[in-house]
Amino acid sequence: MFNWFKKNTHPEFWKNYLKKFKTKQPKTIEATRFVVFDTETTGLNTTTDRILSIGSISIFENEIHISDTFERYLIQQAFNAETVEIHGILKGGNIEKISEEKAIEQFINYVGNSVLVAHHAAFDIEMINIALKRMSLPKLKNKSIDTGILYKKLDGKKDNHFNLDVLCKEFLIPMHDRHTASGDAYITALLFLKIISKLKIQRTVHFSDLFRTSSNKGLM
Repeated sequence: MFNWFKKNTHPEFWKNYLKKFKTKQPKTIEATRFVVFDTETTGLNTTTDRILSIGSISIFENEIHISDTFERYLIQQAFNAETVEIHGILKGGNIEKISEEKAIEQFINYVGNSVLVAHHAAFDIEMINIALKRMSLPKLKNKSIDTGILYKKLDGKKDNHFNLDVLCKEFLIPMHDRHTASGDAYITALLFLKIISKLKIQRTVHFSDLFRTSSNKGLM
């Protein structure tokens, strides 16, 4: 009985989020909405550090949609002076900030059932999941793609591990607004499209191939 009660105490936005996964999902790259996102945080410890900002942009039909973006700055519960030099987000500052709960709710509403894309995606997704846990909510249900792993699917790149800066140089992507959540999301979106374009030159690429790891057959 307790479990039944717990399931029915989720907020309305989370119930609406779950409903979106009950509809039939697209099975092609072109028909899928990808949400490329990035978080700026107080540090790299997912247990003790907090999200400072979330930036996202969508891709649909192989195009980046500038009109479909998301950017929120969060009220800082923790502060790390060392990381300010990287992301430039001050604890005070003039940027409008909202609570973590409100930012996560708005992000969930924006994302829906889209496929998430990020560079080193595991970290950003874990930061969101831990924030959800603080709200007594389950983890994200979205499929996800790491552009670092996707890059390794290219011929001759299997054993390479490169950060976003190096890959941007390789693919001639200008690094404007680097180390801002929205800036990194846009850069990663460009990288994502360029990697897929190069993969399509090398072989036939199916939607399901994007999620395969080195242990799978197919795209590798």
